[in-house]
Parts: sequence; structure tokens; C-alpha cells
Amino acid sequence: MINLRDSSVVNAMFFLLCMLISVSVPVEASSADTKTVEFNVKPGGVLHTFAERIGDYECSFTYASQGGTNEQWLMSVGLSDDDRLFSCSVWRPQGKSYLFFTQFKTELKGTKIEYANAYSQTAAGGQSDVPLKPEEFTVGESTVTHNDGKFGAQLSKVTAIGRTRHTEL
Repeated sequence: MINLRDSSVVNAMFFLLCMLISVSVPVEASSADTKTVEFNVKPGGVLHTFAERIGDYECSFTYASQGGTNEQWLMSVGLSDDDRLFSCSVWRPQGKSYLFFTQFKTELKGTKIEYANAYSQTAAGGQSDVPLKPEEFTVGESTVTHNDGKFGAQLSKVTAIGRTRHTEL
């Protein structure tokens, strides 16, 4: 079995898919196969969920955070041309979030996750993506979620690619 966190092939595939989504779709625009939308991440310690869907596939981001004020985040969802891969990225475009996350979960519905990662900082202003430590989060069949007691409360980006259950006719 391929270790998905270390697989350069999967990382390259995800990078290319994300580049296609971010280059071809401005904020709040949508087409049949890609969508990027802006939403507020709100502090206050209560659970909030934001979700977007394309066709039969959905990405949801559920979180609780503390400190500061609302932050503007983006969610991009995309479906590959052959309908075999569904991708989701949730991130703060300014780079580092100043909120403290007590929990998070990103869920892909209608797919099985093949690659996922979470980051404490995103590439912005000359900075690089900084991934969370592997023990801070868990990748399940359809979710990416924090690990209680090990998650360091810093989150700025979550990415996931799922293989759809698409079948050829």
C-alpha cells in the first residue's frame, strides 16, 4: 500500500489539480467541474460547518475556534475531467490563521480519500506551506480530523482528494 502522506506521485497529482482549480476559477465563480467560494471562519468555541458540492460529491468543513475575530477563508472543490477524482481545499488565503482551533473535520461525501494533508500555515507572502505533524491529525476513509490531545490548535489549510465511485458504461 502506498503511504499517501509521502507519495510524490499523489502530491504532484494534487498540486496539478489544485493549480487547475485556482488558475481557472476566480472567487465565487463556478463551472460544472470547479468552484471556489469565500466564507467566514468564526471564533466563539461553537461548532460551525461550511459545505460545497459538485454533482453527487460534497466537501464539508466543521470546526470550532477561539480568539480574534472572523477570518475570510476559501473552499475550492473540483471534479476531474473523467469524474474519477474529487478534490477539496479549505484555506486562509492570507497564510497563517490567528484563531486557535479546538477541533476540525473535513469530510468528502461520495468518495474515498486517497490523499489528504493539513497545514498550520499556507503559502502566502513569500512563506511556504507548513504541514501539521502527522500525529496531530488522522486521515480516514472519508474524513480528515484533528487528534484530541495532540493537535496544536494551529490550522490554516486542509486538502483532500477522493476517488469517486464512477464507473464506465
